[in-house]
Amino acid sequence: MIIFVKKILLVLISFFIILYIILKQNGDDTPFKKNIVLDGVSESEQEELNLVRLSPQKKDSVPTIDGWKLIWHDEFEKPYVNRSNWNMENWASEKNNELQYYSPKNIVTEDGLLKIISRKENYGGREFTSGAMHTKDKFSFLYGKVEMRAKLPKGKGIFPAFWMMPNQDQTWLPEIDIMEMLGHKPEEIWMVLHWLNEDQKLTSVSSSYTGKDYSEDFHTFGIEWSEDQVVWLIDGVERFKTDIFVPKEEMYLYVNTAIGGNWPGSPNESTPFPQLFLIDYIRVFQKEGNEND
Repeated sequence: MIIFVKKILLVLISFFIILYIILKQNGDDTPFKKNIVLDGVSESEQEELNLVRLSPQKKDSVPTIDGWKLIWHDEFEKPYVNRSNWNMENWASEKNNELQYYSPKNIVTEDGLLKIISRKENYGGREFTSGAMHTKDKFSFLYGKVEMRAKLPKGKGIFPAFWMMPNQDQTWLPEIDIMEMLGHKPEEIWMVLHWLNEDQKLTSVSSSYTGKDYSEDFHTFGIEWSEDQVVWLIDGVERFKTDIFVPKEEMYLYVNTAIGGNWPGSPNESTPFPQLFLIDYIRVFQKEGNEND
């Protein structure tokens, strides 16, 4: 009988602790930390009681931006990649003499992050595996603000990128490279726009920005794309813009880590594996009142 009463008492106290915290919480997301000691309650029961605490409230709402409205986003909170948002590549990349096999198994979500994992392993006739995914035929847009918050991989021959292409078959131009980074220069971000000129020749305009080591912490990378210009931003600060050419068609998102290739070169003995490209979120906004919404 005494044990039964103790159990009931534990349940009631747990209930009132939770109720008290809910009523008193005023924006402080710190969990309840005080232990409650009861006379006549065993150590194991005491431990069980003290485990009844509230976790910090989940901040699952996207911050608003004046003048912009959110039209698409992925916060990567699900325990799996959202296939309604993304296509995952499954092929041995033939571009730019790259060395990786893109495999869906190299893309996972964990702890509220998307993780693109690059490994040194033999698979599909290649010596490396990595991940690539895109929103073709699932989401595309014309003009807007794009932002990714990410922590980049680092090392010779490692080539993370966040970019956009037209939502059409058999074409890859124009291409907006929101962020490219050569792994042996982790403090330098490349911002590039490719297109075909009037003579159908490949034309590009680009700039690089040297800042912090972008593999050491999370940073934001984005563009503001309008009818008149494309502006690149790093950590919310404008770092490059152009009005020489502006894409006029709907475009989709692409994110990947390539290994090796013509530009970054091949990994060497100094390149550590596995590599992680960690993405906190990707968000797309459009101007309020935009007729292309």
